[in-house]
Amino acid sequence: MTKITTFDGAGFWKNAFAHQRGKLLKMVKVPDEQIKILANKKYAELPAPLRYEIETSGINKKDLV
Repeated sequence: MTKITTFDGAGFWKNAFAHQRGKLLKMVKVPDEQIKILANKKYAELPAPLRYEIETSGINKKDLV
């Protein structure tokens, strides 16, 4: 059975600038009008389905830098 890898969303969010957060949100297909609002929130304040999508999307940190 293959191990599922997850993205460390909380760790990335804590150390990322707003434009990096916005790029991550675009990659998980968040509407543009929501990106400005969500990029300035703490990771724990994001909706649970969005956090789940970020963590299981298969995105690598290299894709965001």
